[in-house]
Amino acid sequence: MHLEPEIGAVILEESGKPEDRVETALKCLPHYDPAGSWSVDSTASFRYWKIRDYAYAYRSKLATPSIVAEQFISAMEGFANKKPPTPLLISFDAEDVRKQAAASTQRFEQGNPLSTLDGIFMAIKDDIDCYHHPSKGATTWMHEVRPVEKDAVCVSRLRSCGVILVGKANMHELGLGTTGNNPNHGTTRNPHAPERYTGGSSSGPAAIVASGLCPAALGTDGGGSVRIPSSLCGVVGLKTTYGRTDMRGSIYAGTVEIIGPIASTVEDVMLVYAAILGSSPADSICLKPSLPYVPDLSSHECSHVLGLLRLGKYTQWFNDVFSTEISATCENVLNRLSETHGCKMVEIVVPELQEMRMAHVVSIGSESTSSLTPDCEDGKGVKLTLDTRTNLALFRSFTASDYIAAQRLRRRLMYYHMEIFKKVDVIVTPTTGDALYLNNYGTTLLGYVTEEEANFEAVLSEPVFQSYRSHRAFNLPDRIEVTEVSLSLQILLCVFLSQMITRDD
Repeated sequence: MHLEPEIGAVILEESGKPEDRVETALKCLPHYDPAGSWSVDSTASFRYWKIRDYAYAYRSKLATPSIVAEQFISAMEGFANKKPPTPLLISFDAEDVRKQAAASTQRFEQGNPLSTLDGIFMAIKDDIDCYHHPSKGATTWMHEVRPVEKDAVCVSRLRSCGVILVGKANMHELGLGTTGNNPNHGTTRNPHAPERYTGGSSSGPAAIVASGLCPAALGTDGGGSVRIPSSLCGVVGLKTTYGRTDMRGSIYAGTVEIIGPIASTVEDVMLVYAAILGSSPADSICLKPSLPYVPDLSSHECSHVLGLLRLGKYTQWFNDVFSTEISATCENVLNRLSETHGCKMVEIVVPELQEMRMAHVVSIGSESTSSLTPDCEDGKGVKLTLDTRTNLALFRSFTASDYIAAQRLRRRLMYYHMEIFKKVDVIVTPTTGDALYLNNYGTTLLGYVTEEEANFEAVLSEPVFQSYRSHRAFNLPDRIEVTEVSLSLQILLCVFLSQMITRDD
């Protein structure tokens, strides 16, 4: 049964055209003032250019997609020669980028842009098909057994909006890790602090957005793979409700994985989300989610809704971190929400977290093994890195009984969370419990042997909680200036908090 839309919320029609959904979402955003981006001293220091900044520049003839393309290509060449190396993209074709940009420039010259996203540069994680680039899943061989014949559904929706697809972004091999470390193609470094990991597994998408080269990117998330790198790189990542985005054309898709957007701002996440959403009628393992809504942030009703929110806080999560800076930063954010905007803080208890972590590992491990094993035949599996082979060996030890028990536990955990949501509107947690340093092996073949692995639970525990219950979650970044580390607060939604709000459930 679908719920009626909330006051101040607007339905996005799944059956409609992606470009129409984008324009509907655009009308829900606050008024755009170009003076904020195009003042005389606006170029004095680094800043993130938002999607609406590009859209304004193109329509005002201040820039063209072709001009931006040349700057992007030059920047990518610079990153390729950077010391230490920073491999953001696994597959990149400069001539293809120029061709897409020229077509977009021509549409603007003729006065016929496809949408607000026309001419917007985006990177696609290497486990999502983007024709004509190979999908390697950051391995050295996956493209040999799984050729790409067309775009993934989400990518085709972006292409229909005029998005310029710059290539396949780096990632942790097969998505089976939280650091983003990759001996095969090089480890993407954190743009804010090169001595630190980006987090993973969507390391490349988060880093290319954080570096300012693309306003948005697509990643995948089954246990924090969008939110962890977004948090550590200081950008916004959205894990959509399970089933909200069509997974056809991704290398691996189980009952916890989704495709989600990464961007520098919540409004850009909202625009990309509007373009890619749409469940698949052919999906055999997911009931169709309820109607997607976005908040009408331009409406009078939404101007007061933030102060009505009840924020659920499980204090233990704020204590179980490896740095007091993390908990202090998140506490400061909550204090601002409470004192400045009137949000009500509600203390909650989330039971059986350790059991939940184990059940999640069994579920995602069993499903990934089932999906990947056929591709690992004929000796291909031995070409995987040691940490990936170790994870797959662990996953193969799980039995059918283990998997069934995990699903029973999953149902109980979903009951617990529904009881919590009778008392609160959102649940807030630190996105990660640690900020990850590269060690001395960070760029070598042995790079997977890192101190971070000992902190695995600190990095992964909070994101796993949201993934396993199929609900939407996203991270809001905050900077710790002393260490130049970007950390964030994670928000699990019964409503989408931005400034704040959508509803799927």
